[in-house]
Amino acid sequence: MDKIVIYDTETTNSTIWGSIIEVGAVVVDKNLKEIGKLNIRGRIPEGEIPSAKALLVNSTSIDLLTKGNYSHYDFLGAVENFFSKAGPSLFMGWSNLNFDRRMFHFNFFKGNRYPYLTHSSPNQESDGLHIARAAQTINSKTLKTELTPAGNESLALEALARQQGFDTTQQHTAYHDAFTSLKILRIIKDQHKDNWEKFLSTSTKSSVESLLKSKGIYSIFENVKGRNMMYLVCTLYPEHCFHPTYASWGYVWDLRRDPEPYLNLSVNELKANLKKISPKALRVLKTNKAPVVLDKKFALKEKAYSELHLETILKRAKLVRSSENFCKNIQIINREAAEEKSQTQTQEDLLPEETLYEKFIPNKDTALFKTWHSSSWEDKLRLLDKFQDKRCSWFGQKIIYQEAPHILPPDLYKNIKSEIARRILSKNKEKWQTIGMAYTEIDTLRDQASNRDDQEELKKLDEINEFIMTIEKKYEIA
Repeated sequence: MDKIVIYDTETTNSTIWGSIIEVGAVVVDKNLKEIGKLNIRGRIPEGEIPSAKALLVNSTSIDLLTKGNYSHYDFLGAVENFFSKAGPSLFMGWSNLNFDRRMFHFNFFKGNRYPYLTHSSPNQESDGLHIARAAQTINSKTLKTELTPAGNESLALEALARQQGFDTTQQHTAYHDAFTSLKILRIIKDQHKDNWEKFLSTSTKSSVESLLKSKGIYSIFENVKGRNMMYLVCTLYPEHCFHPTYASWGYVWDLRRDPEPYLNLSVNELKANLKKISPKALRVLKTNKAPVVLDKKFALKEKAYSELHLETILKRAKLVRSSENFCKNIQIINREAAEEKSQTQTQEDLLPEETLYEKFIPNKDTALFKTWHSSSWEDKLRLLDKFQDKRCSWFGQKIIYQEAPHILPPDLYKNIKSEIARRILSKNKEKWQTIGMAYTEIDTLRDQASNRDDQEELKKLDEINEFIMTIEKKYEIA
């Protein structure tokens, strides 16, 4: 890929109910030379209750939250436009596959925008943290690091920035964190010239799927209980190497384990025996999480594998790959476990905002998005009936309520406001942030700040509390 977009987000909340309010991005060429950038903030959507802790972490004042140049709707449009023009690109952040990408999924979904922009073909997506973990594991001198309280090497962005001697005064602002990620990736690229392209080679689902179906022995990398680990693994029988329920989960076998004693066991016997093995014999490669997969030579240096003859390792890999029934039994075990889990989960009605992964948006509706966004607010209202998916219609109604409420029919305006009020005024512990939950969070943070005699933070918490009170006053009469 000739271009890489290194990005970061700041949000009102760490859950899918939160909103992205800041995006920083640096566009670089394949040599990591800067060729473009984005540094943009947006206002919080009307009717949303922010997390006080999130606002403290990303240094967002109430003025920034409510008086920025861009409404949340315009902000998302500007980001979508920048990302679209930057493509085709490889998108990357720091732990972005666990957080930022998911936040974009749901913010774009709720904004009637295509959710998967950053990793739909021809774009690809990787993760700087995954790359750093692999690089640091195969060469511990790649980056200067510090230890976590548990005594493990920390690859947290803030800690790495500190240890490399970078300026951290603007940490947890989106552009600063994106540029810090770039500086760290430049160090890794310089230290690992021979491996850099391999680090990036699994940035699509199809590339990982091809590896899982191949007759390969590889080095893979995981973080296990805070420790960065490397495993020597082989692929399974190609028709039975994926989880039968979670399609993006592919399985590989840890070659420190001799598979022969397990090959002819019944399903129940195999299940019981696999549970006893530590470390786990079966490792997971998630095809949508850009796992770094390298040549076997790296893991062969680890004590668990270096003590084995290469012939033994090759024999074990061949046994696993050629044992169709054994791999089929592994699939059966995984299917049964998934079914048991689904039976224990509470069956509840999901609200539209949390159903992105439950149901695809019809192609007819995604095709309508561009027309809808380019239309006047009056035409946006008329076009709502054109959406086949009722979720898109609801999101459109809510966007109009937030951006141009004066054009809504009185009954529709009242219905939307009442639904927002029902949610944020709930006295229950909800999945989203309620006003009551916000007050509780503020009280806890106040106690902590008082114990530290942090007058500046106490002042910020007072401002957040006043903001929450204004929202409560507006919606308690809805």
